[in-house]
Amino acid sequence: MTLTLDDQQAAARSWFESLRDRICAAFEAIEREAGSDARFAYTPWNRDGDPEAEGGGGVQGLMKGRVFEKVGVNVSTVGGAFAPEFAKTIHGAGEDPSFFATGISLVAHMANPHVPAVHMNTRFLNTTKRWFGGGADLNPPIPYQEDTDAFHARLKAACDAHGEDYYDRFKKWADDYFWIPHRQVHRGVGGIFYDHLDCEGDAGFDANFAFTRDVGEAFLDIFPRIVRARMGLDAGDEDRRQMLTFRGRYAEFNLVYDRGTLFGLKTGGNIDAILMSLPPVAVWE
Repeated sequence: MTLTLDDQQAAARSWFESLRDRICAAFEAIEREAGSDARFAYTPWNRDGDPEAEGGGGVQGLMKGRVFEKVGVNVSTVGGAFAPEFAKTIHGAGEDPSFFATGISLVAHMANPHVPAVHMNTRFLNTTKRWFGGGADLNPPIPYQEDTDAFHARLKAACDAHGEDYYDRFKKWADDYFWIPHRQVHRGVGGIFYDHLDCEGDAGFDANFAFTRDVGEAFLDIFPRIVRARMGLDAGDEDRRQMLTFRGRYAEFNLVYDRGTLFGLKTGGNIDAILMSLPPVAVWE
C-alpha cells in the first residue's frame, strides 16, 4: 500500500498491527495447550486490486483450530473518497468525502459451546474530523454469569482510568447497538461500544488513543482467561444445537445491522475480510 501517513495515522496503524500480533500469538498458544498445531494464515489485500495504487489495504488473519473453530483478526489501513450519498452518513464527510481509516477487527467463533464467541475492534478515522471508535462484546451461546461479570469488570477498569462516566455510557451504547430488532433480543451479553471520540489537537489524540489502547489491552487480558476456563468442558448434542442456533442470530445482526460490515462494503474492502465475522456453521430452525 502506498498511502502517505502523518504521525498520528502512522502511530495508530502501528499500534493496531502490534495488537494483532500479540492477540494472534495468544490464541495460537491456547491451541498448542489443546494439542493443536493450528496457526494463523495471513492474506494481504489491496483496496484497489493494484499493489501500486494509493487506496491502501490490509491483512486478513484467519485460523481454524481445535479450540477456535474459526477466528479472524484483520488489520487495514485505507484511504480515498466515500460515494456522495454514503459520505452524508459519516461524521465530518458531508462536505468533503475524503477519508482515511485504520483499525483492527476480530471475531472468534469457538468449537466448544461453553466458550463464548467474541467480537472486538478499534479504529482511527479521519474525514474533516478525526476520531477513535471501537469496543468489545461477549457472545456466549451458553451464558455463564461469572464470565459476563469478569468481562465487564475488566472493561470497566479500562474505562474508569479515563473517565468516570465512560463505562456506563459505553455499556449502554453497546446494549443499544448490539440489539436485533426483528428478534427482540440482544446479540450477546454486551460489553462496551464507543465512537466519535474526537481528536482535536495533540491532546485530544493522545487521550483517546491511550483509551483505545487500554481497551485492546483489556481484551487481550480477559478473553484468553475465559477461554481457558471453559474450553475443557464436556458438550453434548443439545449444547451444539444451542450454539448453532445462536450463530444464526449472530449472522443476522452482522449482515443486516452491523455498521462495520456496511463501511467495509462501501469503501471497497476485501470481501473475505469483511465477512470473516460470519460463523463457519449455523442453523435456522
